[in-house]
Amino acid sequence: MIHAPEHIKSISPYVPGKPVEELERELGISGSIKLASNENPLGPSPLAIRELRKGIRGLNRYPDGSCFYLKDALSAKLNIRPEEILFGNGSNELIELAVRTFMSPGDEAIMAHPSFVVYSMIVQAVNGRSIMAPLKDWRHDLDEMAARITPKTKIIFIANPNNPTGTVNTKAEMERLMNKVPEGVLVVVDEAYCEYVASPEYADSLKYFRNGRDILILRTFSKIYGLAGLRIGYGIANPSLTTEMNRVRQPFNVNSLAQKAASAALNDEKHIARSKRKNEAGKKYLYKELGKLGFTFVPTEANFIYVPLKDHGAFSLYNALLREGVIVRPMGQDAVRVTIGLPEENRKLIAALKTCKM
Repeated sequence: MIHAPEHIKSISPYVPGKPVEELERELGISGSIKLASNENPLGPSPLAIRELRKGIRGLNRYPDGSCFYLKDALSAKLNIRPEEILFGNGSNELIELAVRTFMSPGDEAIMAHPSFVVYSMIVQAVNGRSIMAPLKDWRHDLDEMAARITPKTKIIFIANPNNPTGTVNTKAEMERLMNKVPEGVLVVVDEAYCEYVASPEYADSLKYFRNGRDILILRTFSKIYGLAGLRIGYGIANPSLTTEMNRVRQPFNVNSLAQKAASAALNDEKHIARSKRKNEAGKKYLYKELGKLGFTFVPTEANFIYVPLKDHGAFSLYNALLREGVIVRPMGQDAVRVTIGLPEENRKLIAALKTCKM
């Protein structure tokens, strides 16, 4: 019998939520809403949908392995060179490419806790070591992360905004960190939710990229662009880094429909603006109603809200909400994460919470 090595066997697999239809069948309910995965409730850009319909007839052909047209469009939008862009099957694949490219067994990666669980999973998959720095006031403590750098450190992961808390790091905090990062350490800034950020103090990661620092900026079309089902994200880094990661990247890793839809969605400013307005309105409503119900919550710069709970009540609340047809994401035993939905979805969530508290 073949056995996986211990560092693989000890990985706790990511547990996805069940399909809404299956949960409804199991619970005997209907009309459920999913507020668990931080998806854009408005759906994709109408321009992206149009391109998808047009692209179906070409599915007998392999996709463009270089994402030429999408890379060209993104290059023009961000004023960067095409060779400074790398695409992946979601930004998750780019996290994996970075770890596989720049880490060896025994190397260390520094990350916050709690933060995006995929960082530690992939580090463990290459037999690396994850160094966890606790959050401070629900935010990355970048000073503490800098203090944990050792000669074995190869990568520092920063989710900005952070998932699951929705908090951001400031320009001043990022500047202090970058001044302490030695040569040979890659800073990976995961900006999956950056388009939702309103804070004027939000750290400008592109500044360090343009100054030639060893930084990899990750962004995605899964969130505000509404293309989560097509799995496409991109990384921005200097060519010395993208060249090495391309050695590891598999050919045709981004499908043709994803490329076409992303190209169309990229410049649909009306859809992006509408998505932001809906999110801000939903955020204000949920802040008010959660406060009325006595819940504490972490103010967010993303499209979800982190709700800490007392007495390890996360799974009890999660299961109670399920029976009311509302799906949220338990974050361990002590918190749930709630996606900001459409107005009617937000109202259904609050109504369900009122029922659960009775």
